[in-house]
Amino acid sequence: MQLPWLAPCDPLPDPDRAWGPDDPVPGLLAAGGALDVPTLLDAYGHAVFPWFSGDQPILWWSPDPRMTLAPTAFKLHRSLRKVLQAFRADARCEIRIDHDFDAVIRACSSAPREGQSGTWIVPPMLEAYGALHRAGYAHSVETWIDGERVGGLYCVAIGRAVFGESMFAQRTDASKIALAALVCFSLHHGIERIDCQQNTAHLASLGAAEMPRARFVEHVERARTQAAPAWHFEPVYWSRLLPTRSFQAT
Repeated sequence: MQLPWLAPCDPLPDPDRAWGPDDPVPGLLAAGGALDVPTLLDAYGHAVFPWFSGDQPILWWSPDPRMTLAPTAFKLHRSLRKVLQAFRADARCEIRIDHDFDAVIRACSSAPREGQSGTWIVPPMLEAYGALHRAGYAHSVETWIDGERVGGLYCVAIGRAVFGESMFAQRTDASKIALAALVCFSLHHGIERIDCQQNTAHLASLGAAEMPRARFVEHVERARTQAAPAWHFEPVYWSRLLPTRSFQAT
């Protein structure tokens, strides 16, 4: 199957045209195009995302199956529960949303994905997602301790369709804390799924699972039309994972 090559103004192909298991690179949909805000919104709104390295053209993907995390299926292992309990109870610790998106994505750019060398968050991606953030469609969830940002993640959100992108940690478990905060935020606001894009052992250990692309596309089409939540974090959201009786009122 020939890979479509796009001019900057060309529309993206339908996700079901992505290469399948018998093609050279399963999940690859197209190459070329642009990384402007309208193109990115159109892509994510149809379950497509960009992913490429510095020596490649823009590459667009829609894998089948798709790895997603249902917040209700999040696995709160005993060790992480203890970490979250300590974090929640310590006045020096807090979750901030969109405090410094640009700093978060830069930190993520130096944290390669599992099993990969180098980074896929190349300068054009930094610029593109910064623009998406300023347009209100990309957000950072940040772990802060003693006034220092020590970990976090960023995601894309259209309505209640949420697409996880990348995480970083400068202290042990700091990225897991940010992910747990996003899970709590999602549970509070009725967000049904967090897109994880690709299957990794780490995500699977936290409860993520694969689902057919067709079902994921249906989910995105429904969720993107729902009212977007207010992207800020309240400490009470922790009660979605941690029993409130374990803590003093704040």
